[in-house]
Amino acid sequence: MIKILIVNDDGISSPALSKLAKWAMDLGQVTVVAPAFEQSGKSQAIEFRDPFEIKAVDLFEGCEAYSVDSTPADCVRYGVTGLKRRYDIVFSGINRGYNLGEDISYSGTVGAILEAGRLGIKAIALSAEAECDDVAFSELDAMLEFIEENQLFDHAQLLNVNFPPQKSRGIKITKQGSMYYSDEFVDKGNNMYLQIGEPFPHDSADITTDIGAIENGYISITPLTAVKTDLTAYEKMKK
Repeated sequence: MIKILIVNDDGISSPALSKLAKWAMDLGQVTVVAPAFEQSGKSQAIEFRDPFEIKAVDLFEGCEAYSVDSTPADCVRYGVTGLKRRYDIVFSGINRGYNLGEDISYSGTVGAILEAGRLGIKAIALSAEAECDDVAFSELDAMLEFIEENQLFDHAQLLNVNFPPQKSRGIKITKQGSMYYSDEFVDKGNNMYLQIGEPFPHDSADITTDIGAIENGYISITPLTAVKTDLTAYEKMKK
């Protein structure tokens, strides 16, 4: 029986987390470790200066679960290092909102799988348009079957998966696209500002990118790497 760690960035009470845990229990032994509160946009941040609360919770029938008052990356760290366990795979999500293009750098959902990769565990980040996660759940089996049949984990340890809002036309292997959300600072008064962003129009013709695939109705699977070294530049500089 495979051992599965499930995390997210929307928080331990997210309905999508409960659905994902239930789905994964048919695959193997599941442990859920999720933030006590929403941690969107926290990327791969960790807390190492101040203590934070971690407690067992009885929210998911059939599996062990913990609430962590910190980031998604810390959830992965506790699941592995704190619980002293190894897992065959980490699932992160299903996030309520896409993680596409350059914006994946900010994503707590993606940050969690980058942390899993750092710890040597294969991982999948799962995201869908807000309010459309039921469509994503209906396609989880097909996604996993595609990954296994094509042996994607033989080529990449980390996969970023996004689901379209309607039943998909199929699955595309994609590369990271450009910026997906706009950026704006909104003055709320008294020197307080709120950052907001909305999806803006893109050229949908290029379905080799994660954004293009989603906008054309395909499930997007993008291989990621936790390594930050520009290996091409490194090899040139060595010479």
